[in-house]
Amino acid sequence: MLIAASAGIGAARADARTDVTGSITGSASGLPVPRFVSLKADKVNMHIGPAKHYEVKWLYQRAGLPVEITAEFENWRRIRDSDGAEGWVYHSLLSGRRTGVVTAKSKEELISLYDKPDAKGSVAAQLQPGVVGSVKRCNAAWCRVTGQGFDGWVPQERLWGVYPNEKVD
Repeated sequence: MLIAASAGIGAARADARTDVTGSITGSASGLPVPRFVSLKADKVNMHIGPAKHYEVKWLYQRAGLPVEITAEFENWRRIRDSDGAEGWVYHSLLSGRRTGVVTAKSKEELISLYDKPDAKGSVAAQLQPGVVGSVKRCNAAWCRVTGQGFDGWVPQERLWGVYPNEKVD
């Protein structure tokens, strides 16, 4: 669940560097930027800048929600959620655990979860848009996701929290 709070304008310099392979890494963590992570806590404030004194832009109330780190500044991470909202979160409120949120073209559309990474497999469940699951594996076309009451494979393009053609082991 996402609750809107007051909005404002803030700016900070986000540092990154390019490694020998040409990949961009965050100067604070040394990890790739951008990258997907998830929210660690049930309540996470997103600030308009990288410090606690900046105004709170959003309050997330859903541990496990996938977010994309787009920049780093000291112990703060600029994140983007599946709705496109961006702001700054303290690093300890984020987890490296990979999760994904089911996406669809409409709120009424159900997304099939299969027993194997093949549309000809048996349908194990029907998932509503917004369902969050743990990403166990992706093979660049399909992802195995688990959650409360479901375990199966979903087409990768129906999951926000993994990049197109990304392989996750």
